[in-house]
Parts: sequence; structure tokens; C-alpha cells
Amino acid sequence: MVVGDASLDIDTLVIGAGPGGYVAAIRAAQLGQNVLVVEKEHVGGVCLNVGCIPSKALISAAHQYESVSHASAFGIEVGEAKVDFTKVQEFKSGIVKKLTGGVASLLKANKVQYFQGEVMFINENEARVFNDQEAPRYRFKNCIIATGSRPIELKAFPYGGRIVSSTGALSLPEIPKSLVVIGGGYIGIELGQMYSKFGTKVTVIEGSDSVLPGFDKDMSSIVAKKLKAKNVDIVTGAQAKSAEQTDKDVTVTYTVGDKEEKVTADYLLVTVGRRPNTDGELGLDLIGVKTTDRGLVEVDQQCRTSIPHIFAIGDIIAGPALAHKAMYEGRVAAEAIAGQPSVIDYKCVPAVCFSDPECASVGLSEKEAKEQGHNVKVGKFPFAINGRAMSLNATEGFVKLVADADSGLVLGAHIVGLEASNMIAELALAIEMGATLEDIALTIHAHPTLGEIVLDAAEVALGHPIHTVVK
Repeated sequence: MVVGDASLDIDTLVIGAGPGGYVAAIRAAQLGQNVLVVEKEHVGGVCLNVGCIPSKALISAAHQYESVSHASAFGIEVGEAKVDFTKVQEFKSGIVKKLTGGVASLLKANKVQYFQGEVMFINENEARVFNDQEAPRYRFKNCIIATGSRPIELKAFPYGGRIVSSTGALSLPEIPKSLVVIGGGYIGIELGQMYSKFGTKVTVIEGSDSVLPGFDKDMSSIVAKKLKAKNVDIVTGAQAKSAEQTDKDVTVTYTVGDKEEKVTADYLLVTVGRRPNTDGELGLDLIGVKTTDRGLVEVDQQCRTSIPHIFAIGDIIAGPALAHKAMYEGRVAAEAIAGQPSVIDYKCVPAVCFSDPECASVGLSEKEAKEQGHNVKVGKFPFAINGRAMSLNATEGFVKLVADADSGLVLGAHIVGLEASNMIAELALAIEMGATLEDIALTIHAHPTLGEIVLDAAEVALGHPIHTVVK
């Protein structure tokens, strides 16, 4: 019970219950800390509520619809497939509810205190947590800031009406007849391709010379080919300039070189990156936590900020804005608080795009390996001659391994194809453990599986493939 405005004592205050925050809170509690986690919106953060999970649910539904529509390829004839988008959205919402409920149960089971509201630092050892009903003060020994990020809003394309962010695109009441996507990165491609499978006419406007610019061009070109086959217009080297909307549609003006173009659609989805949530009433500047000019918090190898007992993780620190990176950093920060020698090591942070086909990479690209001075050896093997891929009628794609030619050490892996998101885990472990091409080649892979493509790629790099001929 609080007398007056006295502060309650807590060992560790965690700000944000997204993937990084809830993992940090649970791990800290496991290590004996008395933990309070404060969440402004929903348990699970962006990822579970309006990001990773709901988007993959909708993408899965779109894949199912497409599979039914093309079942004749397997000799199966079905009637005309129809989409009840209301039920699709209910399916998505059901998954979100189960997972967020599960996280809440895990916090409770680990005796983590939970407060729905916001945080404002009073000084470097105290904070006010508040909502519409109450505003207690807490004195903490350590703090982990995991406030995440939000979509960048462009001045020329303010969100509202028929201009939506990724959050809005996940909750449209109907399947739009047409959609313009500004930004051909992984979010724009995932959501644009999902709607195209449901029958939406999609136009992607991308500033660079290819979609998915963060991936190997050989990978993104396969995705681009699949997009074009679904009647998706891809405009690269383009700059979006303005948008005019009515209550029925939105018209986007863009330029390619000196030429101005316009395209009209039911909705405009703007996906040009995310901004760290380090501004507002939190008060990082008040207590002297150092940030960059982009609003990212500066941290050391244990996620410590410029104030040693305050840590920062996830989208608010440098590096890719990925849920699994935030989870990893959450564990490191919690263990550092407990006095363990945990440090962050970004040698193996997989990047995945749930496009069709999927793209996944980990470690170094061929170019990066050469720039670091390695004598590079590459092994590449296609899905097209893998028995399991053939039986699934999913022969697009390849596995590409990048290795040091002198030691055989695996430096990077790049997969485009069915289940790339799952296949990349083996190669992340290989790089993390310092495996060589020979280690992979000598590992017995079950047959017939897509995983065999990894083995075959290693054998190609070693110069003695069984299932292809070296030219």
C-alpha cells in the first residue's frame, strides 16, 4: 500500500511487453529479480498484435486460397474457390488472441507484475507509471527499455482514410480491388503479394532498382517474377511524390526519372521503414540516456545505455528491427543484470521475408565475404531437381552457401524457396558453431526433404556433388 506519493521498490522495471520486453521480463524473473513490466497498448507488442503474427496468418490464408484454386496441378478438380474475408480476419484475430493470452499467462506464471499504461522517468532511479485510473511511482535498481517502433509516416502521405500503414493494411474490412504499395521491402512485398493472391490488383513503387533490396538480387528476382505472374506491377527506380484521396479511392503521383506518372487504387499502403519509440513523455533526455540523431539509444555489448543500470533492447537500438533480435537482446540484458557474462553477438541474425517464394539469409553475402578479405567459395543448388520440392510442386528457388575456400568455414547462407524461413535455422546454427562445408556434407539429411538441398549445396561447393554435374 502506498502512503502519499512514496515510491514502491522493484528490482527490475521493463518498459514494453513486446517480444523483447516480455522475454527480458521472464528471463529476469527466472534469475531471481522482482520484475514489473509496463505496456502501453497490448501484451505481445507490435509483433503479436499488428505485425509478424497477424500478417503471417493472412499470408497463410492467401496461400491456402491459391492452393485450392490451382489444385488441378495435382489432378484434383474442385469447384470455384471463394473467400469470406470476414472469416479470414476472424481466423487472424483468433490466433492473435491465443498468443497474447499465452504471453500474459507466462508473465503471471513467472510472477512478473504487469501494469497497463505508460512510463515517465522522474530520475535515473525512479519512474512514474500511469494510466487513466492510477499513477504509482517506482524506485528500480535496473531498467530495461523495450518500447519498440512505429511505421514512419511521410509528410506527403499522412495516414488516414485510404492511406494506411502496415497496421491498417492488416485490418481492412474487405479485399480491395486495387492497392498501391509505396516501398518494396519485406513488409510491402509480404502484404502486397498476400492481397494479390486474394485477387487485388497491386502496384508496388520502389525507389531502388529491385524489390527486396536487402536480399541477394538472384533471390529478389525470383520473387519479382512470381509477383509479375500474379499481375503485380512493379515500378523500380521510382519516387512517390503525392497522393490525393476521395472517399472511394486514392491517386498517387510518382516519378521515374523525368517522367511523371499517376496510379489510382482503392487504398495506398505506405511501408518505408519504422521509427524508434524513444520520444514522447518517456523522458530519456531528462535523465541523460544518450541517443543518436535517429533516436536510437546507444548501448554497449550488454545492452547497457550511458546509464549503467539502464538497458535498451529491440527496435530502439542499432540493427535490424526484428522480433527475434529483440528477444535475443532481452535475454542478454536480463542475464547481464544478474551478473552473468552474456554479451550480444550479431554474427547470426537471420533475415526472413514471407514472400512467395520465401527468402531467408544469415551471415555474410558473397560480396561482404570478399570485402572482408576471404577467399570465397560458393555452392548453389536449385529446388528444381530436389525430389521433395517436385512432389510439392514448388520447384522455384535455390540454396546458396558462402564459405571460406581455405578453411571451408561457412560464412553465409541464402535461401529462396518453399520453407526457406524454417530451413535457414540449420545454417544459422552451422555458422554460430563454426561448421565447415564438410560438416554439413557429412551430416545425414533425411530423404526426401527440402533440407537435402542444403547438403547438395555444400557438396557443390566442395566440388563433388551427387545430384548435379559440375560444369
